[in-house]
Amino acid sequence: MQLAELSKASEVSAASIKFYLRSGILQPGARLNPTRSAYGPEHLQRLRLIQGLRQVVGLGLREITIIVDALDDADGSAEQTLELLGVIQSTVLKLQGPEVHTVEGDAVVTELGWPDEPSEARNALNAHLAAMATAGVSLDPATLRTYAAAADAIAGLDLDITGSKPTLDELALTAAVGMHMHSQLVLKMLALAQASHAIRRYGGRDFPRGTGE
Repeated sequence: MQLAELSKASEVSAASIKFYLRSGILQPGARLNPTRSAYGPEHLQRLRLIQGLRQVVGLGLREITIIVDALDDADGSAEQTLELLGVIQSTVLKLQGPEVHTVEGDAVVTELGWPDEPSEARNALNAHLAAMATAGVSLDPATLRTYAAAADAIAGLDLDITGSKPTLDELALTAAVGMHMHSQLVLKMLALAQASHAIRRYGGRDFPRGTGE
């Protein structure tokens, strides 16, 4: 298909497609003549990824470029796929930061049987645990284990969905949008659960105070 057809199929304007081509986040099509190129399904997939990163996740061009560069460098091997998922997670969830260690974080890794490997996600957790301790709201080990076990179950479901995608572009889109939307889902679900526990404990329209637990 040519540019007009690609624009129609992707619902992305021709001007935006040309911008993505100039920016390098969309690969050039096959030249038909000096002024026309042919585009294939891979260009449609890449546009869906770009639009998902822009419109759903809310990433800017610099962040999209980071993900696309990692995607183009990946060869489909397990090692490269793991590296790609790390880049997506770090970029979407904004995990970049210095290496941090906490006793509590190391204990979670050990008790859940997670690989004892450095990562930006682990640094982010440790930094947050340290900040909680500084603020006087640190968690006891049993409570932290409960949070970790719930996160472990959710993460397993998320990866099952992501890993089922047949192409790296589809995997990247599912991972990026999933990380963004699922993290928001967990926050909203937690908020509702907290509100529900509070209503049952302190009373509400259908729960007289002190009942329902």
